[in-house]
Amino acid sequence: MSSIADNIESVTRRIQKATLAAGRPVESVHLLAVSKTRPAADLREAFAAGQRAFGESYLQEALDKIAALADLDGLEWHFIGPIQSNKTRQIAASFDWVHGVDRLKIARRLSEQREPQLPPLNICLQVNIDNEASKSGCRLEELPELVAGVGQLANLRLRGLMAIPDPQQDDQGLRSSFHRLADALAELRHRFPDAGPLDTLSMGMSDDLELAIAEGATWVRVGTALFGARN
Repeated sequence: MSSIADNIESVTRRIQKATLAAGRPVESVHLLAVSKTRPAADLREAFAAGQRAFGESYLQEALDKIAALADLDGLEWHFIGPIQSNKTRQIAASFDWVHGVDRLKIARRLSEQREPQLPPLNICLQVNIDNEASKSGCRLEELPELVAGVGQLANLRLRGLMAIPDPQQDDQGLRSSFHRLADALAELRHRFPDAGPLDTLSMGMSDDLELAIAEGATWVRVGTALFGARN
């Protein structure tokens, strides 16, 4: 069985190959290790192999791991799950990034509850790129209003967009979904030059990261290819 270190090396090679094939600098794409449901020991092993950014979806589980790994310097914690209003205070206090903001109400709470001594919280707006009834995220046409509102929140740093396309599509369909998200980010960057860096596309996972990178992904969220299938 491959070790987590071997898997990180393998996925990193995939990312580098896809990034170079897209004519982009290797350092323009970052690996987010999706560590939800994984024990702290697995994250510690990944850290020893050089991984620093970890994505969590279940708040209490994440807080337990953050405490258990507090001795490791340089960890970067990303909240990637749906956000309930009663969870925003702890998310604002404990995470460096949030990838799933889809309502202004949630953004306001995160900004208000971010401790003033902390740097602004990096956020991505989640888009329901294929308009799936079962998925969270705003629609593309709702983005301008949301960006305008978030741009007024002092303790947030709007970095870009996040989406999970419909996995039932073929490669052409997936690539089209990624392309629409990239186009939306480019349009927002032009329309809202002062809203934030707008430099981030969080898209692509274990099975489709090459397609996402070809369309401009800057964060790929990989769990299974690093840690194996979840129980």
